[in-house]
Amino acid sequence: MSRLIAFLLTTSLLAAPALARDITGAGASFPYPIYSSWAYSYEKETGEKVNYQSIGSGGGVKQVTEGTVDFGASDDPTASADLATANLIQFPAVLGGVVAIVNIDGVAAGGIVLNGEILADIFLGKIKTWNDPAILALNQGLTLPADPINPVYRSDSSGTSAIFTNYLSLMSSEWKNSVGAGKSVNWPVGVGSKGNDGVAGSVRRVKNSIGYVEFAYAYENKIAWANLVNKAQKIVAPSIETFSAAANNVTWDKSQDYFLWLVDAAGDNSWPIAAATFILIRKDNKDAIANVTKFFDWCFQKGDADAIGLQYVPLPASLKDDIRGHWASFK
Repeated sequence: MSRLIAFLLTTSLLAAPALARDITGAGASFPYPIYSSWAYSYEKETGEKVNYQSIGSGGGVKQVTEGTVDFGASDDPTASADLATANLIQFPAVLGGVVAIVNIDGVAAGGIVLNGEILADIFLGKIKTWNDPAILALNQGLTLPADPINPVYRSDSSGTSAIFTNYLSLMSSEWKNSVGAGKSVNWPVGVGSKGNDGVAGSVRRVKNSIGYVEFAYAYENKIAWANLVNKAQKIVAPSIETFSAAANNVTWDKSQDYFLWLVDAAGDNSWPIAAATFILIRKDNKDAIANVTKFFDWCFQKGDADAIGLQYVPLPASLKDDIRGHWASFK
């Protein structure tokens, strides 16, 4: 009898399905709303959990490089040579846009127009008040206060900062030469807050402030944002359509690990601070490659509606297929 029981126990264990393994990820706060939404729906359908921590792009790159998470997320694309050194693969997951958010009495969302040069001069400390002549020239008929402008920036290592400072570097040679672009820079003026949610919270609390966040944070928290003048010298508002327009005429090259910036894109309807957000996985972590790509394949198949609802732009179908082929070369 004991042998029979042992046999039955052994065969039942062999026949039982393997328990689903949780997936861990960390990094950019830019895509946190959509990754959270996708993870919730994925677990509901498959029973498999995806735990994602919004710690900033720099933290995500560090953790995946050290092997403490299955995937890292960064809005600052990594060049192929650096990926090879760190033994990482990279692919885009979703598109979105960065917006300048403001807290000015009487100014609603889209109620003020700014351009890249003005944004650079504000964060350089050269434009100090909201009624500066350069701002008034773009906003004729709008009454703006003489109060000091209070800039808010990301204090953590941030892909959103990398996107924003790359844009400012294109708009202002002074910014490029004195501050530069990157996940962390020495901000000339202002106060720092951690994460997109931290910047959004600070701007909501502080009168006459300005900051920069991924659009979903402004949209969901009903924070006023500025419309911008784009490369074609057209005034555009942030939206699914203007983010898509910025991404319409670019070439994604998997031989370059999809390295691409979307800031200052051509086109009358293009949002000037559009961006992709990227996933990073260690090449030598085959379990992570299998599990993480399974999750994002599900997202590519079933997550577009959630992305659009949260003001992100899903990747084109052709790009999704190209990425699947890229995954296959590492499995």
